[in-house]
Amino acid sequence: MPKRILQGTVVSDKNDKTVVVRVERRFTHPLFKKTVRSTKKYKAHDESNACKVGDRVSIQESRPISKDKNWVVVTDAQTA
Repeated sequence: MPKRILQGTVVSDKNDKTVVVRVERRFTHPLFKKTVRSTKKYKAHDESNACKVGDRVSIQESRPISKDKNWVVVTDAQTA
């Protein structure tokens, strides 16, 4: 089964080797037929501490790294 890849914006890089990424998804409301924006935050593993606040990054699903870290930041070289 392929691992999910999401794109989002880094909102915090204060923890060591961890970044918090805000992922936004848009969908049509089932009743009102209006486009709704919904956001969710994911903690992702950043081994080299390269990401800064405001960066646009891709994250990939992985094995559990800690209690609430199940995602890894993917570099552009790996996604290309």
